[in-house]
Amino acid sequence: MPPRSNPTARQERLGAELRKMREHAGISARAAAALLGSNPMHQSHVETGRSGISEDRLRRLAAHCACDDTAYVDALVAMAAERGKGWWEEYRGIVAPSGLNLAELEQHAEGVRTFQMAHVPGLFQTEDHMRAMFRYVSPDWPQEDLDAHVAFRSRRQQIITGEHATPYEAVIHEAALRILVGGRKTTRAQLERILELSDLDNVTVRVLPFSTEDFAGAGHSMLYVHGPVPQLDTVQLDTAHGGEFLDSEPRLKQYRKRYDRVVSTALEPGPSRDFITQIVQEL
Repeated sequence: MPPRSNPTARQERLGAELRKMREHAGISARAAAALLGSNPMHQSHVETGRSGISEDRLRRLAAHCACDDTAYVDALVAMAAERGKGWWEEYRGIVAPSGLNLAELEQHAEGVRTFQMAHVPGLFQTEDHMRAMFRYVSPDWPQEDLDAHVAFRSRRQQIITGEHATPYEAVIHEAALRILVGGRKTTRAQLERILELSDLDNVTVRVLPFSTEDFAGAGHSMLYVHGPVPQLDTVQLDTAHGGEFLDSEPRLKQYRKRYDRVVSTALEPGPSRDFITQIVQEL
């Protein structure tokens, strides 16, 4: 099978984890290839996500690297065993690769936590809210592209509303709740949608009011995605050039602390619901 020309972020992550495992054990790529009955070029393709790896070879590599973390190795095996394409592939060529990678990441998440300063979380947005945002950011999109992006984001929302719902926790700054995206009617419907979602057992919503003291986190919006084991957690950040994914342990630790600090200053879910209800009444 020829190497993949465009590996997904998840495929690249698997390769990066195998490379990390090998390097931690002090084993060269050439030695690893020889152990697996392969060659250095193929080993390079595996570690960049361009080629897959069988369960037998992965477990053999883990044993040779003295990696005895069974849960971690099992999680890597599960990633390696994935075959076929996810629903998001239908949007390749329309939605940016970073958006497709985010959908794939969410689909396999054990839990998601997000902090948003200026935007309602994408998985909470109504269609009218999405359309208003997309029209503002990309006014030259043809109607079919706009419709496709709305459909794509709406489909992503199924991870929190579907049959096997993912635990989802959001901290939303008051600024994001008060910005009149699409006008008052659209904003009111959007806030009512957040209240509706907050009633789901798997969804937790907290608000960070303007009046919060000792907060200086403006501009630090983030998405923290929990993997099956902590080593496979991922942080996603929105940037001017698209989504950026971080997975090094120092960065993960940094953003866990940052998120926990935001939670400690935000309102609890009950008062947060009352706070959002008050904004709705003011509109």
